[in-house]
Amino acid sequence: MRQTAEVDVSEHLDAPCPPELLFAWVEDLTTYPSWLDIVPRAAPADAAQGDDALPAWTVELRGRLGPLARSKRLRMVRTRHDPPHQVTFERREVDGRSHSPWVLRAEVEPLADGSRLTMHLHYGGGMWGSVLERLLGDEIGQSRARLLDRLSSGRPVPD
Repeated sequence: MRQTAEVDVSEHLDAPCPPELLFAWVEDLTTYPSWLDIVPRAAPADAAQGDDALPAWTVELRGRLGPLARSKRLRMVRTRHDPPHQVTFERREVDGRSHSPWVLRAEVEPLADGSRLTMHLHYGGGMWGSVLERLLGDEIGQSRARLLDRLSSGRPVPD
């Protein structure tokens, strides 16, 4: 029997910008490598049969914790897109095998002096477990400043 170590992480970021600008940085996974080090690469992927032509990305996750380094490639599909409020990405591989679930949900809400981003990550597998939680904790702290810096430059520009 395969053991699972589910990971559920939620974090907030308050930003001095309108919700539409903040949402533009989280609705497209190709922007993530510019502000999230654990995502060194994210590129558009072809829609697969059964995805109803939903946008998809191939995302590489990479993390280092001491001498240990892990890398994982996922195919993520945008399953919900409600600008500028919420976007959800879910793992949907096309190789016919069963895979651990990954779900990333970003919610943006207006504040009196800007907007708030809440990111929720769910991982339902056993490969990363507590290592993933620690890695995410470290990365979240560092990524906040990078995302705020990117927000000050305006909307993301596709490569």
